[in-house]
Amino acid sequence: MLKPFHLAFPVDDLDAARAFYGGVMGCAEARASDRWTDFNFFGHQIVTHLAPKGSVHRNPVGGDQVPVPHFGVVLGWDEFEALADRLRGKGVAFEIEPHVRFAGQVGEQMTMFLFDPAGNALEFKAMRTPENLFARDPA
Repeated sequence: MLKPFHLAFPVDDLDAARAFYGGVMGCAEARASDRWTDFNFFGHQIVTHLAPKGSVHRNPVGGDQVPVPHFGVVLGWDEFEALADRLRGKGVAFEIEPHVRFAGQVGEQMTMFLFDPAGNALEFKAMRTPENLFARDPA
């Protein structure tokens, strides 16, 4: 069984974080204070901590300029498509639109990137062949 990860990261507005992670993403809110909020992020624990904004850097990956740092979750193919449709329906602006990356290769996947209201980059992906999540490309 996969063990849930815990990730704490900065946000500059807890109400905006609640609206995004709770309202837009559909993550259940758990414990909270006036300085932080826990959310159930697809079975994992993320914590938004009140802090100043940071900066975003980008690296090329599969033809995309990927924001770094970023975090996210690997979903099933159907779950990915449903989330992409939900985000489009909520008017979310994508940094990198949902698309297939590494087509025909070991790492073929759908991917999309977006920013939360505090500027934290999120990536969601779905592997064409889930068993290849940690596979290496053939030499």
